[in-house]
Amino acid sequence: MSVVKKVRVLVVDDSILFREVIARGLAADRGIEVVGTAGDAYDARDKIIDLEPDVMTLDVEMPKMNGIEFLKRLIPQYPIPVVVVSAISDNVFDALNAGAVDFVTKINSVTGISKEAFINELIVKVKIASMAKVGHIKKEISNNRHIDEISSRSSNAIIAIGASTGGTQAILEVVKGFPKDMPGVLITQHMPPVFTKMYANRLNNLCNMDVKEAEGGDIVLPGKILVAPGDRHMELIRRGNNYYVECSTGEKVNGHCPSVDVLFNSVAEKAGGCAIGVILTGMGYDGAKGLMKMKQRGAYTIGQDEKSSVVYGMPKVAYDIGGVIKQASLKNIPQLIYSILEGKK
Repeated sequence: MSVVKKVRVLVVDDSILFREVIARGLAADRGIEVVGTAGDAYDARDKIIDLEPDVMTLDVEMPKMNGIEFLKRLIPQYPIPVVVVSAISDNVFDALNAGAVDFVTKINSVTGISKEAFINELIVKVKIASMAKVGHIKKEISNNRHIDEISSRSSNAIIAIGASTGGTQAILEVVKGFPKDMPGVLITQHMPPVFTKMYANRLNNLCNMDVKEAEGGDIVLPGKILVAPGDRHMELIRRGNNYYVECSTGEKVNGHCPSVDVLFNSVAEKAGGCAIGVILTGMGYDGAKGLMKMKQRGAYTIGQDEKSSVVYGMPKVAYDIGGVIKQASLKNIPQLIYSILEGKK
């Protein structure tokens, strides 16, 4: 009988109590072995060298050196997958930009997250992180070409983007160079409530287009990006000649709310051949069937390639079932979208 290799984890947190909670919780899973704990970045650095863990969980706020600075110094030398454990703060996006694979929100009275739910989420994300590629992604990214304007022929187009693990940075790389008159963009990124608004605000500060967390009734317009709220499914609807979004609570679809499939299915039905669908890095299969439906309704569909994906899960499933017309590296996806809008594809 084959023995499944356990994921070896190093737990880093300055709180003795929280280190113990995380270490015990992770160790209770048969697929994980906690090989050590550390109370600060310097202790963690030494234990990474000695213990060679597969994954590290990392607190952001620590003495001597915070987690973000540690990541900036660590990843170039030791490209180890890191899951950040953080309070509710947009610091998590700095951590993701510095090389972390994903994040989990700490237990506190504001989030209302139970210890059991926290540990279960951390277990899942540690296992996903163990399969992630780190250290090479920034090499894949180049400065995307900025264009001055988009043909008026594409003014009624809709661009729908879905992503999960590794998606916050991948999405930024796709949209940051879009011009102000780009057709409306709808984004579903697997992310908890509150953080989606922080993420939308962050994108808004970095992009030419206006970005906001979507609210029911928001109109989809050129120059605007709408990000699905962390606890709502976002769907495209049409009234007369205008597109709007609906954001509604509901059961998880493919294990997620918001779900990429929910967005893609609605875009397929309402926009048809006027749409472009893009599926980016992420674990699982959410979005694959929706992208296929978009393709069947005449949309142009794009999947991120394996080499540039942090986790080649969602794009792979979409490609394998025939839902992807063109696979492309992250750095080439923006130019591909421009070409489609200009009628060159």
